[in-house]
Amino acid sequence: MPHPSLLLAAAEETARDGGPGWILRTVIIVGVLGAALLAWFLLRGYGQD
Repeated sequence: MPHPSLLLAAAEETARDGGPGWILRTVIIVGVLGAALLAWFLLRGYGQD
């Protein structure tokens, strides 16, 4: 059986501590990545003439 990824292991450890649910963590991670991708997409046009 393959070893779980580091992110999955950290999520499992946090879930044992009674933190927010895995759905909320997933929404936050996807939101941050989406904001970074949107910023890159919008700002890449400023470098062109």
